[in-house]
Amino acid sequence: MGKQVLYIEMDNCIGCRSCLAACTQCGGHDNRNRNYVLDVDPFISRQTIPLMCFHCVNPACARSCPAQAIQIADNGAVLSALVEKCIGCQNCTIACPYGNPKFDEEQNLMYKCDLCYDRTKEGIPPMCASVCPTNTLQWIEEAELEEKRAQIPLANGKWTASHDPDVLEGETNVKISLPGILQGKQKLF
Repeated sequence: MGKQVLYIEMDNCIGCRSCLAACTQCGGHDNRNRNYVLDVDPFISRQTIPLMCFHCVNPACARSCPAQAIQIADNGAVLSALVEKCIGCQNCTIACPYGNPKFDEEQNLMYKCDLCYDRTKEGIPPMCASVCPTNTLQWIEEAELEEKRAQIPLANGKWTASHDPDVLEGETNVKISLPGILQGKQKLF
């Protein structure tokens, strides 16, 4: 089996928020939701998009942590801050260009999506992808991602930014396809 990645096909999202409910049930999440579902433009459409940590290859959250509390797992998952190391400075929440880390004031601790590391290290899909009824969130092998890329129509022989799974700033371990509503109108990232 090849390396697996989380692929987000945002056009499919219906805003059911099943991913959020499942996230709270993942082991070690302490019933805390670590993801978001956003309304793109509630006055114009019903388009929603799931947002979770993109597990950057060179994560700003980890680079900004003076206590080195944020570790990167062997599968590329950027983990929540280690309880014994986190000093509560919140540098990670400021540094993340996607606004994903959350801070728990009571515990003085940063937490975020850890790609359900307890599951994904065994090849089991993260909870959010395992319950998504529309395949917005997919746990797929990199080879399947390349097949999906090959099926995307090219504009004048070139990739269009709205459909390129590598559209995010910097390399990430989560790949996305932006919703069609954003094509040619605005860029999400």
